[in-house]
Amino acid sequence: MTSMNSTSSIVSGLAHLRVSDVGRGEPVVCLHAGVADRRMWAPQQHALQHRYRLIAYDRRGFGETRYEPERFSHVADLMAVLDGLRLDSAVLMGCSMGGGLAIDAALAHPKRVRALVLVASAVSGAPKASDYPPAVQAKLAELEAAEQRGDVAAVNELEAQCWLDGPMQPPGRVGGATRELFLSMNGISLQAAPAGDAIEPPPAFDRLHELTVPTLAIWGPHDFPHVQARMKHVVAQVRGARHRIIEDTAHLPGLERPEEFNPVLVEFLDGLKPSA
Repeated sequence: MTSMNSTSSIVSGLAHLRVSDVGRGEPVVCLHAGVADRRMWAPQQHALQHRYRLIAYDRRGFGETRYEPERFSHVADLMAVLDGLRLDSAVLMGCSMGGGLAIDAALAHPKRVRALVLVASAVSGAPKASDYPPAVQAKLAELEAAEQRGDVAAVNELEAQCWLDGPMQPPGRVGGATRELFLSMNGISLQAAPAGDAIEPPPAFDRLHELTVPTLAIWGPHDFPHVQARMKHVVAQVRGARHRIIEDTAHLPGLERPEEFNPVLVEFLDGLKPSA
């Protein structure tokens, strides 16, 4: 069984996608959130590399990926990563926007996806969030004001409060190296050059019942209420889907509490039938 620990770039159109490839065994492609980059999966890569092959890459506009503006497809970029690593199929683990990408890829290329791990996942075509609690409305208004005045540092901090701490939790609930990493990852994306026009996939929200691969949904109780409701909808619509709530976490449970998240992931991956 091949074991590796490498960082490389895979070409997709005008992009050079930066990829970290760690470990051996069942390949798991890790798709980062829209407020992060591939480094959010470091706790999983470090802890589980002796059991699985964990692959994480930076999408256009994030981390170390280099690109020129063009019309592109996130799903096509993901397929380029699989092809570049000579993987016929893989487990897709995605958080937030990365989860939405995993769902879109599973619907478009079902033979390339072994299973899905959806963490606080987006779903293309989902209804827009509304009816926020007053405390969340106030936080979002503050964020919008910072965006309008072009205060990138304030936007970064407020997005940390929304997505890392949780929108109804005390600011700074999560501190230390985890907060520093969030601010570093999100800071890069906030200042990134435009990537071009992303081709929108067919909406997945009303097609979730078409997913047939083993699926695990994970979320935290401090996340936005609409995200938690959306994850419950995923579990209800995907046949056989399982779910776990990682207590005392918000939108990034795998980064915030890997000691709780990783055993849940291991249990799911170990339960998959061996690849044909």
